Amino acid sequence: MYDFEGERDAASGDHGGPHRALMYLEAPRFAMEYGASRLIDLTLPSRDVGAGRPVLVLPGFSAHDTMTGRLRGHLRQRGWKVHGWGLGSNYGLTESIVAGLPERFAALADRYEQPVSVVGWSFGGLLARWLAHEHPERVRQVVCLGSPWRAEGERTRATALFERARVKHGIVPHAREIIDGLREPVPVPLTAVWSKTDGIVPWRGCTVDESVDPPAENIEVISSHVGMVANPVVFSVITDRLRQDPADWQPFSWRGLLPQGVAS
Repeated sequence: MYDFEGERDAASGDHGGPHRALMYLEAPRFAMEYGASRLIDLTLPSRDVGAGRPVLVLPGFSAHDTMTGRLRGHLRQRGWKVHGWGLGSNYGLTESIVAGLPERFAALADRYEQPVSVVGWSFGGLLARWLAHEHPERVRQVVCLGSPWRAEGERTRATALFERARVKHGIVPHAREIIDGLREPVPVPLTAVWSKTDGIVPWRGCTVDESVDPPAENIEVISSHVGMVANPVVFSVITDRLRQDPADWQPFSWRGLLPQGVAS
């Protein structure tokens, strides 16, 4: 997240976030998570549980649609109409993203003539929350994957990248207003998926205040940060949540995944 308060200690190199050991393990863990989910999708048959409902997937900071391709392929195999955001790399609250994302979202909602589910990974989850606040009647639900939306989760292992991107790509004048707004309770069903073994962002900053109306829930998984878009267990959670009816929302239960296993 951006260091709006200017509290990062640049001299000491302290960017906040998880222990360095977890950060260094991100790459090998992602490779295993990607391979496992790929093998499962190649082995098990497709299942139409999405019923053609639309889903928009938003990448994390500095990532692009290619990085969410494994997740989108999994959801597509299970019957959803899944779309990337089509805005290139996610460099934060730039003029092109703040203007382009609502346009992309509106185009999908118009095309399908129904509310769109939004899955956001890392900073993409903050953008998903923003869309829900701006267009609550057109967002079916939001799923955040390792998204540090809380103020106490503002300093992460990626904070320095945010600050460099702010210099290079700029941010909109009302960026802080956007962040403050998306930190308000989300007016649609919300699922926060997070991991205590996340190597990039502090897990406490990703948790939400649980509620019933509208539903807001926390689901803890064992996953790397990058692996949130490749981990088969995370995929099971996302699939289970996206199939929920907002008008008849059922609380998450690990037992509910057992009949379908990790490929639910």
